[in-house]
Amino acid sequence: MTKFLKIGAVGASALLAASPVLAQDASADPSPYIFTTLLFLMGGFLVFWMAAGFAMLEAGLVRSKNVTTQLTKNIALFGIASIMYWLVGFNLMYPGDWWISGWLGPFFSITSLEPVGLAAADASLDYASAGSDFFFQLMFCATTASIVSGTLAERIKLWPFLIFVIVLTGFIYPIEASWQWGGGWLSEFGFSDFAGSTLVHAAGGFAALAGAIILGPRIGKYSADGRVNPIMGSNLPLATLGTFILWLGWFGFNGGSQLAMGTVGDVTDVSRIFANTNMAAAAGAVAALILTQVSYGKVDLTMVLNGALAGLVSITAEPLAPSLFGALITGAIGGAIVVYTVPLLDKLKIDDVVGAIPVHLIAGIWGTLAVAFYTGGWVAQIVGIVSIGAFVFITSFIVWMILKVTMGIRVGEEEEIMGLDASELGMEAYPEFTKG
Repeated sequence: MTKFLKIGAVGASALLAASPVLAQDASADPSPYIFTTLLFLMGGFLVFWMAAGFAMLEAGLVRSKNVTTQLTKNIALFGIASIMYWLVGFNLMYPGDWWISGWLGPFFSITSLEPVGLAAADASLDYASAGSDFFFQLMFCATTASIVSGTLAERIKLWPFLIFVIVLTGFIYPIEASWQWGGGWLSEFGFSDFAGSTLVHAAGGFAALAGAIILGPRIGKYSADGRVNPIMGSNLPLATLGTFILWLGWFGFNGGSQLAMGTVGDVTDVSRIFANTNMAAAAGAVAALILTQVSYGKVDLTMVLNGALAGLVSITAEPLAPSLFGALITGAIGGAIVVYTVPLLDKLKIDDVVGAIPVHLIAGIWGTLAVAFYTGGWVAQIVGIVSIGAFVFITSFIVWMILKVTMGIRVGEEEEIMGLDASELGMEAYPEFTKG
């Protein structure tokens, strides 16, 4: 299932189904409307909780001198995403009228909600409230930006990063997502991405990759002789907590993307999605646990944490169709991807502080390709991945380059060594360790 095209006036939430949507009379059963609205609200606040998970994960995986900056970036990007998705993103992603059919919706078609105290007689009862729909979809937009934050940690300036977030959440993400979830050309072509392995996660990964290439690695990460110098995080308990929070939030991410809870079948499907989502995460964690022991002689906790997240990303493109065994295989391959992609990035000297590129980009591509095992649409899946990846990477690369040339995106060497908390904010996360 995909997120469907919203039609009508600004902020409307009617579905574009195979046959024309018929107006509901006052005697129509409001239960499907109520329960689907409730699904969006519950799913939305679970996905919102993922923002805390990203913040904790990143705070744990960066050095103590950069923790406050990461926390600042995470709360600021969520605020920016909320405003930009209201101002531009929602109706750009779900256009009532296309500017370029199937490719580009209207800019600055500002989102509006239903009147206060809307009566059932005046409501369209065929979907859910516009408020719940906007709230739920906003969370996916903010998640895309959160993915970028961790990769570029410990050497990027705060304000250029936040300017990039404005462009990503207001324009780049809504445009590429409209191609599928807004009823655009990829949807017509047969591409399938249930909850966003590519549309959200790989897109965030492509934006992060473009930034990492332009930004360069942290000082001391790679030696001149080609050696990789591990840079340990400051707080692995915090990173573990962040992973569990993300795992919890993912039930809303995938479960809410059923987009309906008004029938026995829909509720049953939501429960199936929950079970498959959990199985994939568990398999990803266990696969990374075993493979790090086999490959390196010792278990690497950070790999296990990212293995769980890669399992979650992998199942996101199709969490409904697989059996539990299918979900296990999908998630386990995601965990393996993390273990073997992290060293590959180091060979390429692409410094990804938290491992977001393996988790979100590479595992996202795998999960989207895996959909074809159930649909048979290999060509559509490949075309979708390539087109979204090319669009997001190229536009992100251009934006990062403009920011680099105009205002600079990287802190100076002295500031990086001192730590961004002191140089960018003048506020440390753990002052008792450095001050008397």
